[in-house]
Amino acid sequence: MQERLFPIVEFFVFAFTFMLYIGCSSSKQVAGADSHLEHTGFYVDGTTLRSADGTPFIMRGINHGHNWFPNEEKVAFDSIASTGANTIRIVLSDGQRWKKDDKVSLRNSIEATTSRGMLPIVEVHDGTGSDDIDVLTRIAEYWCEMADVLAGTESYCILNIANEWCGGWKSKVWRDGYTKVIPIIREAGIKNTIMVDAAGWGQFGYSIRKYGAEVFNSDPLKNTMFSVHMYGMSGRFNWLIRFNLEGATKQNLCVCVGEFGWKHSDGDVKEDYLMKYCQENQIGWLAWSWKGNSGGVEYLDMTEDWDGSRLSDWGDKVINGEFGIKKTSIHK
Repeated sequence: MQERLFPIVEFFVFAFTFMLYIGCSSSKQVAGADSHLEHTGFYVDGTTLRSADGTPFIMRGINHGHNWFPNEEKVAFDSIASTGANTIRIVLSDGQRWKKDDKVSLRNSIEATTSRGMLPIVEVHDGTGSDDIDVLTRIAEYWCEMADVLAGTESYCILNIANEWCGGWKSKVWRDGYTKVIPIIREAGIKNTIMVDAAGWGQFGYSIRKYGAEVFNSDPLKNTMFSVHMYGMSGRFNWLIRFNLEGATKQNLCVCVGEFGWKHSDGDVKEDYLMKYCQENQIGWLAWSWKGNSGGVEYLDMTEDWDGSRLSDWGDKVINGEFGIKKTSIHK
């Protein structure tokens, strides 16, 4: 999740993105993973995420602040599973900002998800908004420390390296950071599908359009996908939603909407169009978030109770809407 930018920054970023939308032509194609290889876990095949047997997997899921609410683990995971979600994106910490999730915590969060029939996406939240490559490197080192926990989970766990690292709209910094740390993670023996959030607090899809191919090709396993977060900057217009996602798909790269809301401090979101577009184009999405939002964004809570007995209007749309979880979620 992201914080509000200063209004003048918002204006210039929006203007820049609009000019790109008007001026961009189709991007060159980028080779995906070798479809002739045998896969022991999830893998990206062009724009498609596939399970080990080759079945396409389209995420329909929910974000959950596991690190911040450890005492709510059982009720939260049970209630999210009851929605029919096939994926949970799990907030963790490497200790830079919050209490570190150790190996036991990581292992338990993965098992809590898979035992309920869902795919866990594990992510470190401590680098949110940072432009410091050293911060990202420390996150990579955390994952290297967790390599033995991740070993053998390739068929049922995805590694989202860092939530919204690169808060600035600095595509080259974003590229330089991820092309540095992805090889480090692979050298540690981690073979899980990797997910990389866009720059600009996750909202600057242009960073993927511009440098996604380089980030993808920095992965020796060619098993990296991308994520755009959609709030008021990236999700405020239908054309902008398309622009941000097509920046990946037109390069034959795999992308999902790793977070989205119905509005945020930076503006309204066209969430109905977003969900419809993703369904029509077989793109995964993960709504933010089950419960626990604070600081004036409590409207992003999907439920008033951890057990999901009282859904908010936002939660009801995500779960029961025309393109919601109950009507579109398919389990692996």
